[in-house]
Amino acid sequence: MDKKNVYILGIESSCDDTSAAVLHDGKVLSNIVANQEVHAKYGGVVPELASRAHQQNIVPVVQQAIAQAGIEKSDLSAIAFTRGPGLMGSLLVGTSFAKSLALGLDIPLLDVNHMQAHILAHFIKEEGSKIPPFPFICLTISGGHTQIVKITDHFEMEILGETIDDAVGEAFDKSAKILGLPYPGGPLVDKYAQQGNPKAYSFSKPRVGDLDFSFSGLKTAILYFIQRETKANPNFIEENLYDICASIQHTIIEILMDKIKNAVKATGIKHIAIAGGVSANSEIRKRLELAEKHWGWNTYIPKFQYTTDNAAMIAITGYLKYLNNDYSDASITAQARLKVTE
Repeated sequence: MDKKNVYILGIESSCDDTSAAVLHDGKVLSNIVANQEVHAKYGGVVPELASRAHQQNIVPVVQQAIAQAGIEKSDLSAIAFTRGPGLMGSLLVGTSFAKSLALGLDIPLLDVNHMQAHILAHFIKEEGSKIPPFPFICLTISGGHTQIVKITDHFEMEILGETIDDAVGEAFDKSAKILGLPYPGGPLVDKYAQQGNPKAYSFSKPRVGDLDFSFSGLKTAILYFIQRETKANPNFIEENLYDICASIQHTIIEILMDKIKNAVKATGIKHIAIAGGVSANSEIRKRLELAEKHWGWNTYIPKFQYTTDNAAMIAITGYLKYLNNDYSDASITAQARLKVTE
């Protein structure tokens, strides 16, 4: 089979974003994302509402991706889709649609691990983008995951450390909720932090293994701190919002940076990448750029559009699998729980 002139359609539906992308030989032709506004009033993603919204969005999103790419359905070489991890109802919509379309077009099906896709987004071919060489270390940070992964080859990954409780994205969102900020609050904490003093308030760092993370204690400490201060001054949050956000963000980023330093020390690998929704955070990007100068690391920071859930990362992972003839058969099923190494 000719491995040139390959068009891959990627479909992503693991949580609350319906996305479709078309890649041509590893280059993005289209990357459409339909966000679901319905969850904002509930302060978090409601699984049943998410799967219904995916059902409404998937046909127009895929149509738009193919149209924007300037191709016909008949030009597609294969279809890649998110098999897991994620919300089961959401995953089933994407899985069923991808299977049906691949069957109808009589082209290969490629199942993709969502966590691997976040990491492999670094291999999207784009002008000016740096592709990390093997082996490299990737800090995968999102609302559902916090891991340090050693990548020896595209599909050879080893978890060096991970969170023992909550994910870093959850720590950001819960802190924002405590401050009365709307969902999703992580980006707002980042925005306000830029105008505050990161040393205004201090929060203790968790004591866990060198390469592991813990954020539940920090969330509790922030809650008690806010309760105590607002009891003394009911306007405390209002008057000090920027400083509070800056201090929370500083603590979280310090924890992440400490763990990366430990991983570099343990492995001797100085090629460091970040991936996942929280890699859009301005402070972690800034700190990694500084680390290049201070410690001689080579850092790889994804473009903003490839940090949150998107189908371009699914398509590039599918493309790499396609080159290896690593196809799925029609019996493949969605899996809500899936490790990055599976």
